[in-house]
Amino acid sequence: MSRPADLGSLKEGSYIIIDGEPCKTVEVEKSKPGKHGSAKVRLTAISVFTGSKKTIIGTVDTHIEVPMIDKRSAQIVSTTPTSVQLMDLGTFEVTESPIPTEPELQGKLGAGAEVEVWVVLGKSKIMRVKGTS
Repeated sequence: MSRPADLGSLKEGSYIIIDGEPCKTVEVEKSKPGKHGSAKVRLTAISVFTGSKKTIIGTVDTHIEVPMIDKRSAQIVSTTPTSVQLMDLGTFEVTESPIPTEPELQGKLGAGAEVEVWVVLGKSKIMRVKGTS
């Protein structure tokens, strides 16, 4: 799910959908309007899931999509070499999520650990470990 917004209304740290991928904005450059044109925005963002850098350039009134981020608490049930099985602490639903690539998270993922999971555009990602395991 997403909601519409104007490119000129975004700030650093906000989220945007670029090429169907949710991204976190890391840099926003705005230029002043010229004699025959409108103000332009150059936005640089990093993908939430892949970590790749993406750039979008447009006028301040360009319509873009902002993702709706669903933040959930979950408990790790089990781990495999490629994924983590999670139980949502609100609905008790069991789902799978890929193992995060961040090295500070990989060592803390064990059965019974409580984590924060973001669900964006139907994909899930473990963002942080809440307690010590």
